[in-house]
Formats: sequence, structure tokens, C-alpha cells
Amino acid sequence: MSQPRALKVTNSLTRQKELFEPLHAPYVGMYVCGPTVSGETHLGHARPYVTFDVVFRLLLHLGYQVRYVRNITDAGHFEEEGRAAEDKVQVKARLEQLEPMELVTKYTNIYHDMMDRLNCLRPSIEPAATGHIIEQISMIEEILEKGFAYVSNGSVYFDVSKYASGHDYGKLSGRVLEEMIAGSRDLENQEEKRNRADFALWKKAPPEHLMRWKSPWGDGFPGWHIECSAMATKYLGSRFDIHGGGMDLLFPHHESEIAQSDIANGEPPVKYWMHCNMITVNGKKMGKSYGNTITLRELFSGNHPLLEQAYSPMTIRFFILQTHYRSTLDFGNESLQAAEKGLQRLLKANEVLKGMQYPEGKTSAVNEEEELVIASIKRAFDNLYDDINTAMCMAELFNLVPKIFSWENGQLPLASISRQTFQALQQGFTEIVEQLFGLKPEVTRDDHTDKLVQLLIEMRKKAKSAKDFATADKIRQDLLTAGIKLKDGKDGSTGWERE
Repeated sequence: MSQPRALKVTNSLTRQKELFEPLHAPYVGMYVCGPTVSGETHLGHARPYVTFDVVFRLLLHLGYQVRYVRNITDAGHFEEEGRAAEDKVQVKARLEQLEPMELVTKYTNIYHDMMDRLNCLRPSIEPAATGHIIEQISMIEEILEKGFAYVSNGSVYFDVSKYASGHDYGKLSGRVLEEMIAGSRDLENQEEKRNRADFALWKKAPPEHLMRWKSPWGDGFPGWHIECSAMATKYLGSRFDIHGGGMDLLFPHHESEIAQSDIANGEPPVKYWMHCNMITVNGKKMGKSYGNTITLRELFSGNHPLLEQAYSPMTIRFFILQTHYRSTLDFGNESLQAAEKGLQRLLKANEVLKGMQYPEGKTSAVNEEEELVIASIKRAFDNLYDDINTAMCMAELFNLVPKIFSWENGQLPLASISRQTFQALQQGFTEIVEQLFGLKPEVTRDDHTDKLVQLLIEMRKKAKSAKDFATADKIRQDLLTAGIKLKDGKDGSTGWERE
């Protein structure tokens, strides 16, 4: 393999931008924390998975052989700083009157569909927590054997104070142990712990708990943090290159991962920690208490009180890439509508450029125009290699867009640049837009489709008037299968949207 271009990434562990040097080049191991599939995939999922999809694409583009592992948390995800031992999957399963695994399958399928629509590449391996209980128990036993965990009333806790006495606990998040202890709240089963900062590796299952597994300590379920450590170790080894996730996972999740993996495997687990910053909605942190949690399905359909219209998956992807991954990203209608126009302009320029043919027999000496084009496409790639700066890279692409349209309409002769420079621009521009940014033209709602659907709506209306409910239901279901969802009101169908 030829030597890849130098890539720099900001390492959350050192808080510095560092040259990316894989542990075992040309192989790269990357683990990204996946979703807890207890509900609809929402806006908070879009940013980290689009961000690390671009990281994945860039690593592949540079010639690395990447094993990208992104997990599915389908059990045992209780809140260390909330209600102890609350299993999100079980709670939602009871609400929806479904078996836990039925609920997990439902929301995993929705998650996959949303990621596909955002054009995120599937990871190399997508392990589920429930499929790796044996590995988690084995890792807990290793930590117990080394004296850094203890059993209390059928649960197992990691001894944070003992670990901190000889290790730099809090280095990733920048927190001090004494402050963590002083600031922690009284939680259920707190009396089982030796120290307030200790976190659960395994929880004893109360009689009413549905998701439970046998262990050396009795029936129970795994703690949140141990899942990622066990699965990352199984598929990437005791030490690997990149661990990614949202900034909200720095503490307690990733801090705890480092501690338990360090003890179980005898070395810190990750060389480069990468985190994307949080998102806000109209300037406010997204959360149920603010009433601004938006699912991706609502975003794509426009069916949410905060949305003025529907926004396509590519618009959302483009919007995310307009901001550097370490900066806060605010979702608002005005900025999303601007992104929609920007996306169409960029895709149009890409299609125009791809379709251009350099004039036969033409040559051009190096001139100012040529130097500007060469410098701009070089800076576009350089920005990507400099801590995945998609925002600055995109700005360089938009610097080239007016030139592309000027060549198209004849205002500027294409032969003002050399054939070699034109081919480099043509290849580089398309590589970034399609392969690295993962942007693609979308099938949009057109007049012909609308007329056909309206015809079927009218047929369904007549069937219902004739009390032919079987035909009416079949029309609705067939449209749904085709990705078209009817909007029903008290007076019948009022319109439609893409599902």
C-alpha cells in the first residue's frame, strides 16, 4: 500500500490535534457507540452517525482497511445519574405491550431505514448487547479477579476509588473524583455501593424485570458501560485506533469504558477518542422537557409542530456537514431551508461538471485562473485531512461552483484551464461530493406522482362510500408498501407524504 496522505484528528483524551498513525497500518479499528433501540431514531442520532460515516469513508479513501464496529444497545441501559436499574427497553416494551425483543426489532429496523436514507454506510460489524452476555460476564469476572470490582446483594460494582488511586480517572472528561462524589445524587440502591462514584457492571434483576440472564452472581442484566467494552474487545482487540461518539457520552460512559477495559485487558483501550458536539433546536438543548425532540421520520415528513416543512435526508446530511463536527449545531427552519437550496446548487454543479467534455485539441498555459482552481481543490482535500473539517472543505467547493456554471453557459471558456487541471477538478469534486460527503440526488415528489396518488385517493374514497372497506384498506396498504403514506382527516384523506 502506498503511504496515505497525512490525516490529523482531535484526540479528546489529549485535547490536541494529532497526526493519525494507526496501531497496525494499513488496518484501522474504529468503534462508535450505537443507539439504544427503545424508541424512534431521532435528530440526536443523525449527527454522530453522519459524522463517523464521513470518517469511515475518508479512511477508506486513504487506502486503509477499516473494521468499523457500531453496536446496538438492546438491554440493560439504565441511567447512572437517573433512576437506577431502569431498563429503557423494558419500560418502552411495557408501554407498547410488546415483548422486549419485539420492540427491539421494530426500532432497530426503523433505525436501519433512517441510516440508509441518510446514506450512511453500514458498519463492518453491528453487534447487539444481548448477543454478547457471555463476553460481558467474562470481562466482569476478570475485573473481580483483579480486585477492582465487588459483589453487593447480587449486583457487581466497579471500585472507582481504588482505580483512581493508581490511574488517571477523569482524564477524558476532565472531571475530578472528589467533585463527582460531592455532586452525585442519592439514587436507588445507593447503599449497595462502597462509594457514590462506583458504577454497575452487573445489576441484580428484581422479580418483575423481564430481560434477565443467569450469571455467577444470580439472575440479572449488564450495566450500560460494560457492553461497549466487551464488544469492542471482542472485535477490535484490547487496544484499537478510534472510539467515537457524541460529546454527551464523555462522562460517565466513555470514562467508565476506559477504566474497566484498562483493568480487564491490562492497557488503555483506545489511541484516539473522537467526539462530535451537541445539537440544539432553535437555540435550546434537545430534550423531552423542552418539547423539541424530533424524530428523523418527523423531520423527513415535516410532521412536527416546530417544522415549517419536510426536509429531505440529503438536506439533513448536507446541513450537518456544513458545520465542523466539534462545533455546536443548531437546527432551525431558516437554516435548514438555506441548506436545502445549497444542496441543490452543489448537486447541480456536480452533475454539470460530470457531464462536461474538454474541447478537443485545446491546450492552455498555466495562468491565474488555473492556479485558483488547483489551489481551491487542493484546499478542499487538505481541510478534510485536517481534523475532518467538512465545513471548510464545503466552502472551497462552493468557491468553484460559479466557475462551473460559467463554463456551462459559455461566459468563461473551459479551455481557460488545462485539460489536466480540468480532469483533476472533475475527479476531485465528484469524489468529495459523492464518495466522501455521501451526497446524492434524491427522488422528489413530482406532478406525475402526485396526480397518480390523487387518483388512487379518489378511488379509495369511492370504495369507502360503497362500504368496500377491503379495497380501501388494500389501496392504503399498497401505497404504504410503495413508500407513500396517506394523511387521513375527519373528511377522509387530505394528502400524502413519503414514508
